[in-house]
Amino acid sequence: MELGVCYYPEHWPQERWAVDAQMMRDAGLSQVRIGEFAWSRIEPESGKVAWDWLDQAVETLHAAGLKVIMGTPTATPPKWLVDHMPDMVALDRNGKARGFGSRRHYCFSHKGYKAEAARITRAVAERYGDHPAITAWQTDNEYGCHDTVQSFSPAARDAFRKWLEARYKTVEALNAAWGNVFWSMEYRSFEEIELPNLTVTEANPAHWLAFRRFSSDQVMAFNRAQVDILRELSPGRAITHNAMGFYTGYDHFDLGEDLDVLGWDSYPLGFLEMFRFSDEEKTSFARCSHPDIAAFHHDLYRGCAKDGRWSVLEQQPGPVNWARHNPAPLAGMVKLWTLEAAAHGAELVSYFRWRQFTHAQEQMHAGLLRPDGEPAPALGEARQAADMLEELGDIGAPVKHVAIVFDYAAEWMTQIQPQGEGLSALWAAFDCYSAMRRLGLNVDFVKPGVSLTGYALVILPCNPIVTLELAEALEHSQAQIIIGPRTGSRDADFAFPPELAPGALTELCGLTVALSESLRPGLENEGDGWAIARWLDHAEAGHAAEAELVAKDGTLASFRHGRVRTLATWPQGAVLETLVARAARDAGLPYEQLNGHKRRRTTSRYVFDFDCPATQFTVSPV
Repeated sequence: MELGVCYYPEHWPQERWAVDAQMMRDAGLSQVRIGEFAWSRIEPESGKVAWDWLDQAVETLHAAGLKVIMGTPTATPPKWLVDHMPDMVALDRNGKARGFGSRRHYCFSHKGYKAEAARITRAVAERYGDHPAITAWQTDNEYGCHDTVQSFSPAARDAFRKWLEARYKTVEALNAAWGNVFWSMEYRSFEEIELPNLTVTEANPAHWLAFRRFSSDQVMAFNRAQVDILRELSPGRAITHNAMGFYTGYDHFDLGEDLDVLGWDSYPLGFLEMFRFSDEEKTSFARCSHPDIAAFHHDLYRGCAKDGRWSVLEQQPGPVNWARHNPAPLAGMVKLWTLEAAAHGAELVSYFRWRQFTHAQEQMHAGLLRPDGEPAPALGEARQAADMLEELGDIGAPVKHVAIVFDYAAEWMTQIQPQGEGLSALWAAFDCYSAMRRLGLNVDFVKPGVSLTGYALVILPCNPIVTLELAEALEHSQAQIIIGPRTGSRDADFAFPPELAPGALTELCGLTVALSESLRPGLENEGDGWAIARWLDHAEAGHAAEAELVAKDGTLASFRHGRVRTLATWPQGAVLETLVARAARDAGLPYEQLNGHKRRRTTSRYVFDFDCPATQFTVSPV
């Protein structure tokens, strides 16, 4: 694994660039990402380009022996472009324009902006596509950041109508698939269909699901246009993009198919503070982060990536600026996060950023250097990590233990129709992942329908849509299987399947769900050290599956049918821990109950043991 850094030469005097480049080399860094926010300096006015400064930056880095990841600058269109076509900006759910003054101020569906994005991408690729310093390209920056995948603009509405016509062919088929006879929502033509915002009460969930799919596809089309240009003008260079943490606004499996390497931006302390962890966890892990946050995304994006190639394009090196609270990491955490990424198979860890900027929105975001250009604490840890990586050499391939089947549409559906506060498919997957990690097991994320050969245990945490391909993959596997709630409960258009849940898995699970209820806090059924909470499925009488976990009042928490366990309550806490431990035992996996903050990663060559609060890790040969 190589180490890199995100660098913004346009922020600093040119006489400093060579000093920075040499300091990067001295720190053990070999790759530098530049250019992704530089449109206004590349093209200060329409049609008037200024390449001299960027030419010099590339040459300076190249002369120091550094490889360059060049970004396309389309995440920050300049003011002159917005003034030229003001309708290029996205509209939010309330119909308000998302204007100039920060970043990501564009609508993916706007034809004019898509043409401009392709034009500037082509210009940069023509200039640097054959330069020996350029070893990779990054498209845009953090698709969807600041809630920007969905746009409710006229451009999005018009494109959505065409997307619906391509998908359903006739408006009669759409009406039938969506159940539009309900509340007299039937349409006479595709031109009558509006976007699902601004309705009096909730819009048809099928309408929202279609819009979520459409919005994801718009991101893919935007990205693919850049990829095609880069492949044409800069052949042989890897193409990447930087995805985000706990973000599901578009389908990352689709994005991974178009890239050579799927990157993501790792901010473990910021994510701990901003997402749904308990106050106790936020306090206990405030300076080291929850031990599964970074690893969850390492494995998720490795699973989304074509050929499993992935990287960390932005690694938190110190306090960030965007969370509710922004503590500094413990001494040693940056090194630990770096080695953890290596253990999970990263090709690159790139720290964000090289030097803390003195102005603007991110001036409180730490870097490897302080604002005055002196070393920050993380710089030395990067050097230590580089030395350790050189000593370890080839990390080895990951050992297969457990597969979690994850579907982005599942999270869209639980956002659209949670049926109970906070009941999220994404977080069900995270809890299942964390439970397996506490057993010291490796976890892979797989797309629904791919082969499950080689896995001893397969988990479907919450997968409302079960395709025939997924059902066949489960049937043909030899694995122990855990089926979570809501799985198989809907078809592709959000309707109940004829056989009810679990749909195509009815025979495999040996049961039919006759009734589902969500439970408010305080409504719990106590078991033997565990409890039924938040959700409860009631199976139809006379089913083939047998009761496995039974609460003290006789309520069933899980069923078993051969090698398949079906969880009738939400996958969390002690009931999940109990079930996964039994399944791991029956699968013959080499599990070990680790304490609350220790984690393990096993490859063909090494066993990595991490203890985040202690900022300690050990690496042992297999």
